[in-house]
Amino acid sequence: MRKIRDELPDLKEWWGELTDVYSKVLQPTVMRLAHNIKALGKLKEQGYNVGELRWKSPREFRRFTYNQSGFELDKKGGQTVLSLSKLADIPIQLHRPVPDDATLKEVTLKKEPTGEWFAIFGIERNCEPPAKPENPEQCVGIDVGILKYAHATDGFAVGSLTLSDERERLEREQRKLSRKEHGSANWETQRQRIAECHQRIKRKRRDFLHRLSAYYAREYDLVAVEDLDVTGMLESPKNSRNTASMAWHTFKQMLEYKCEREGTHFVAVEPEGTTKECASCGVETNKPRWVREHSCPACGF
Repeated sequence: MRKIRDELPDLKEWWGELTDVYSKVLQPTVMRLAHNIKALGKLKEQGYNVGELRWKSPREFRRFTYNQSGFELDKKGGQTVLSLSKLADIPIQLHRPVPDDATLKEVTLKKEPTGEWFAIFGIERNCEPPAKPENPEQCVGIDVGILKYAHATDGFAVGSLTLSDERERLEREQRKLSRKEHGSANWETQRQRIAECHQRIKRKRRDFLHRLSAYYAREYDLVAVEDLDVTGMLESPKNSRNTASMAWHTFKQMLEYKCEREGTHFVAVEPEGTTKECASCGVETNKPRWVREHSCPACGF
């Protein structure tokens, strides 16, 4: 990857318009391309038909990053302005204040399919997370599911997020799109409405996952959750849509970094055998999936 990045000066001579772009923007972009090629190579080694990377024009590029330098966040004329080198001074609205002790390390500009632009800041703070307790007292194990999103060992269950209304609206808008002439102005307007429906579903789901993961990370000393193979479950033809909608992998990622931030132990448990194995004595008991309560014939647990 470093070899590809070192070829940037030669690329600028070959394509003069690259000099109009700040150098710290070009470097992460080249690294992204190298990373994508490397990832495709790994998939090809595993037997997947990966094809090849497609050309993307600058107009279609929807994300770029300034790291270390070339950007500044300041107040000008009563507005918060993001100044980007070789680009522009852009007025922005902060959805949360930047901490006073934070140092801005990078900013990523991203365009959503709805046409909205967002600035995502990477910050560094001089504060250490709280120490994790040596002998955790408040411990909880979480079993994720579809009917109940999370069922904890303390008996607390959280219902799944209801998105049926949003899905019905999305299906209506998709049917309207199918009746438009592809590429027309009406087709583009309808496409943007569908993008807004997708964005609304995505935001509701992520808000639900953020709140739930923050609750477990703050209220307990140790949190254990199943390390599910979601990719393998999505390849199954049964119930794959609901499995994807649950976003269990995203929930586990959020829970892991929030536990690290709050000083809480995080344990990813191998799911094999957890449905059959008794939590008290370890004896395995076969039971169908519709049985939701464990009754151990060995110890009575």
